[in-house]
Amino acid sequence: MDRKFAIKDPLAESRLFLSRIVAAFILILFLIAGLVTRLVYLQVVGHEHYATLSKDNRIKISPLPPTRGVIYDRKGRMLAENVPTYSLELIPEQIENLDDTLVRLQKLLDISEEKIDLFQKQRKRNKSFTSTPLLQNLSDEEVAKFAVVRPYFPGVDVYARLVRHYPYGDLASHVVGYVGRINEKEMQTLPLAKYRGTNHIGKTGIEKTYEEHLLGTAGYEEIETNAQARAVNTVATVEPVAGSNIYLTLDIDLQKIAYDALSEYNGAAVAIEIKTGGVLVFASRPGFDPNPFVSGISGKEYKALQDSPDQPLYNRALRGQYPPGSTVKPFLGLAGLEYGVTDFNHRLFCPGYYKLPNVDHKYRDWKKWGHGMVDMNEAITQSCDVYFYDLALALGIDKMHDFMDKFSFGRKTGIDLVGEVDGLMPSKEWKKHYRSQAWFPGETLITGIGQGYTQATPLQLAHATATLANYGKVITPHLVHSIISADYADMIGGKADALIPLKTQNVDNIIKGMTNVVHGARGTAGRLAKAITYQIAGKTGTAQVFTIKQEEKYNEDAIDFKMRDHALFIAFAPVHDPQIAVAIIAEHGGHGGSVAAPIAGEIIDAYLNQKKEPQP
Repeated sequence: MDRKFAIKDPLAESRLFLSRIVAAFILILFLIAGLVTRLVYLQVVGHEHYATLSKDNRIKISPLPPTRGVIYDRKGRMLAENVPTYSLELIPEQIENLDDTLVRLQKLLDISEEKIDLFQKQRKRNKSFTSTPLLQNLSDEEVAKFAVVRPYFPGVDVYARLVRHYPYGDLASHVVGYVGRINEKEMQTLPLAKYRGTNHIGKTGIEKTYEEHLLGTAGYEEIETNAQARAVNTVATVEPVAGSNIYLTLDIDLQKIAYDALSEYNGAAVAIEIKTGGVLVFASRPGFDPNPFVSGISGKEYKALQDSPDQPLYNRALRGQYPPGSTVKPFLGLAGLEYGVTDFNHRLFCPGYYKLPNVDHKYRDWKKWGHGMVDMNEAITQSCDVYFYDLALALGIDKMHDFMDKFSFGRKTGIDLVGEVDGLMPSKEWKKHYRSQAWFPGETLITGIGQGYTQATPLQLAHATATLANYGKVITPHLVHSIISADYADMIGGKADALIPLKTQNVDNIIKGMTNVVHGARGTAGRLAKAITYQIAGKTGTAQVFTIKQEEKYNEDAIDFKMRDHALFIAFAPVHDPQIAVAIIAEHGGHGGSVAAPIAGEIIDAYLNQKKEPQP
């Protein structure tokens, strides 16, 4: 049997071996080149990026909240301040049995279930090793009570914090407003960088309107951490910048006078410095204590405020819409003079009612037996409805609307507070658009005495009065006088924003009639003149709460208090050098001359007497 033998080819084997070595060498060169390229990228091109990532794994940024700016009144009294207080806080990681600890603390310090629930929600948002507040604003007694048992509560301690406080409580609650905890809805829209470390935000009033100025700028700490993300060292600190301090035009003394003078009546009082537009008084009664809102008001307390029939949370000065009643008559009279529809000496007989041509319905005057023959001066002085029924019909609703609009009736004044409403000065176009109905002549008549669809806020009435006293110079009312910080100061307001072209003689005539309301023999606010040495120009008003049928008679003593007419009064003083304009609304007060006018008198007198004293 033959056997076959393979013959080796040394040359071929040598070539194969050499080619494999070359291929391996080239591969190694490529790998080395790739490694060198990567090293160059990491060390040169991407150095800054990866160094930052490395640092972030070791260095954590901890925000430092700024101190919120303080709010002062015009004389430097603090209306919103930051006060040190004690807070009971827990570090869950250091507590062996959290539920048991909460139960024991609840018994010790009488903590509500609502606060326990709030703590649990906040705890879940935080790291287990961070401190979470359970109770804020601890009293000295509560601090002392906990201090005795402190060794038995590991992971629980009392810390000093700055908390917003409102020393004047309900007196300035609707002006200053309040801060509250940032809710989930707000968190979705707020710039997170600005609010890191801050749990509160302005909710209403000046606190909300000027949030950007009051907040300040957050600082931060660079903290070196270990692998478990716990702080071991502070590397660097950038201090926060405190918020700007805000000085208001408000005078808290006058505010208290107005608030107290409203007494048993719910309502509002607004006073404006005529030459500057600064709001001196912005009182809404009843008010509420804003302090519980800062740390979180209980559901029971908040429901009590919401369900109260007196509506303490309702800002009547800014949002209260009332029929202005006879307070519109000076403006309507001025419209008649400016349009040339009537003249100041035009006389009309008032029998106690007014009838449209070929209509049996009687539009009654407040004085059942009438005022007899009256001109415009007497009609304003005695508040004759019949005279203004006739003038309104002569003007027509559209002219009335256009003229009153210039004085901010039916539109916002532009005050620096969020939430202002428009009010309403009706027109044919308005009724067609919103009611899909035609306008009727009878509606023109009742609009002429400030009833019907007409609605105005106390702020709008005060602003209109100031504009009239200023002979048509429109100055936007404002509450903030100045904003002050370490490197910034801004003065606000004081310049005329518009000028209503009015004839001086016509304004003089209207002011004459308004002066006689207080100082005339038959003036509806005559009792106001007895205790003053200067002259006040004013106008009383009564706003019906419900409509009286043709054959019925209004009997104040026979109806429920809540159904009685509202009492209004507008005024400015002194007549020959106007400095302050005031508007008062006393809900269900009945008579402007006897209820609302004395309130205005107290405010005006206190302000003018202050002007005689040296100012700080």
